[in-house]
Amino acid sequence: MTPTKTAPQNDLPEVYIDDILMTLKYFTDEHEVHLKIIDPQVCMNCESKPCVQFCPVGAYRTQDGGTVQIAFQSCVECGTCRVLCPNSNISWKLPRGGYGVAYKFG
Repeated sequence: MTPTKTAPQNDLPEVYIDDILMTLKYFTDEHEVHLKIIDPQVCMNCESKPCVQFCPVGAYRTQDGGTVQIAFQSCVECGTCRVLCPNSNISWKLPRGGYGVAYKFG
């Protein structure tokens, strides 16, 4: 009896992160921002700007002159930015009750 090779089955569906992010509901608190840059000058002097590279939703953008702008309205509250900022220059806290991203379970 000779062994036969079978292709591995891929039972998992393809997942597109943009499709998943579009299903989230955001309740933006315009009066009490949960995410901000402490000192813009520190960001201007930061060469690597990891917040721009590692934010899973692209909430951070580099502006002219090297400043960094945050679109806090699209934040999924993962906290990656505060962990990866080499200068600890990001103020991050959970949004107050009733605001932030609403995740759907199930």
